[in-house]
Amino acid sequence: MPYRVLFAEDAERDIEDLYRFIAGRDGAETAERILTDIESACAELEEVPARGNIPKELAGIGISEYRELHHKPWRMIFRIMGTDVVVYCVVDGRRDMQSFLERRLIRA
Repeated sequence: MPYRVLFAEDAERDIEDLYRFIAGRDGAETAERILTDIESACAELEEVPARGNIPKELAGIGISEYRELHHKPWRMIFRIMGTDVVVYCVVDGRRDMQSFLERRLIRA
């Protein structure tokens, strides 16, 4: 049974911000290609939702219900909820992920 992949509002904003950033730096064509790759990786969660790993920053504080996919350097953090897979953030993995994930996901 396929799962339904949904993007939380914060994740949608992340994608919009990512597009603007990459398009401004490397051009719209590069931004489109990277976002297509990220969206394709997330779409694969419809068939294999448990892929990826638990983010080490969350595992370290005892939170294990989230998983992540990578499209370097981008990390997509998601959670399986029944037959839905909710993507909570699309973020540059080079930033301070511990603080970011605690702020973004613990308040979610």
